[in-house]
Amino acid sequence: MATIGKSNAELTYLANEALRSQPGCETAQVVAVSTRPHAGAGRNWEIPNVVLGDGLISDVDRAVITVHHQLGRRFHLVRDE
Repeated sequence: MATIGKSNAELTYLANEALRSQPGCETAQVVAVSTRPHAGAGRNWEIPNVVLGDGLISDVDRAVITVHHQLGRRFHLVRDE
């Protein structure tokens, strides 16, 4: 299944929206997404930093893994040229 290319800003926005919809993560924020080194295809991006807000670390950790997994199946990061 082919994924849809998104810019860094678009993927960060999508990740933020998806993260904030997770239980306990209403105030959490994805700072930015970044490319994974040596990733040729598939999930070529990651969520390296999240501001917790009022969320518990365990809730946010679990949500970040879920969001990355769900969005990673649908979108790939288009590298700036």
